[in-house]
Amino acid sequence: MTRRPSRLVRVLSPALAAGTLLCTAACSDDGGTEGTDVQGVTASQVAGRRQTPSPTATLSTDGARTALITEADIEDDWTQVKDTEAENWHDSLLIGTVDVSDFLTAKAQASDCQRLLDSLFDDDLLGRPSGASELRGFQQGDSRLLYQVASHDRTGLQDSLDWMGTLPEKCDQFTVTDGGQKRTVQVIEISLPKVGDARQGLRVTVQGSAGGDDATLTLDVAAVRVGDDAITVTAGGLDGDENDSAQQAVQQGTQRLKDVLAGKSPAPSPN
Repeated sequence: MTRRPSRLVRVLSPALAAGTLLCTAACSDDGGTEGTDVQGVTASQVAGRRQTPSPTATLSTDGARTALITEADIEDDWTQVKDTEAENWHDSLLIGTVDVSDFLTAKAQASDCQRLLDSLFDDDLLGRPSGASELRGFQQGDSRLLYQVASHDRTGLQDSLDWMGTLPEKCDQFTVTDGGQKRTVQVIEISLPKVGDARQGLRVTVQGSAGGDDATLTLDVAAVRVGDDAITVTAGGLDGDENDSAQQAVQQGTQRLKDVLAGKSPAPSPN
């Protein structure tokens, strides 16, 4: 498989040219927060246990924009960036061809792992939205956090969450090759706050090189379904994981989306 030219064009940046590879945040640790999923429970099973249905209102573009989190929701020293900048965050460590020889059931498993890397690079982990879609990006040092709110076809959305749940087993560790360089990728499941109708969290670690030096990219990835809509958080970078911020984004962001769908104004962000 050859990488797409359009993706190569987007990956080059002044930071990369300077030898500093910042992370894509398209992006959660085993360290739990209050109320966490039990590993091994599928998103479908979690969805079946909810006691009250989610709002069914159609998410508008304005509503999706209102549902986006703010700097106050994730605390620390995050700074919001321009939307046009966040839309072009793409990390070259995610580019490459999965080595099929790493898998027992090679073709199927390799395809899932390739899909994971490609969707993280392209910021479409849950597939293309079917309706309103908005995103917001934040930066803190060499770490980035990308937060997305979008409407999806519910069946396809739930299928994507269930697919994410299979990745820690299918793609626990594999090799990616790009331009003669090899990288090692590891995928594990992470716990998320018990919010929304269904949810799934992953930590993706890529070990390779940046600017000729050894580098490890760590991305915490979380997706939460609320009815036919979803939030997606991708946070991390070369400095390590950003689990606390990802957890806060999930907790606060899910409530903001539920408020918008219920016709309410989201509560003020915590100080």
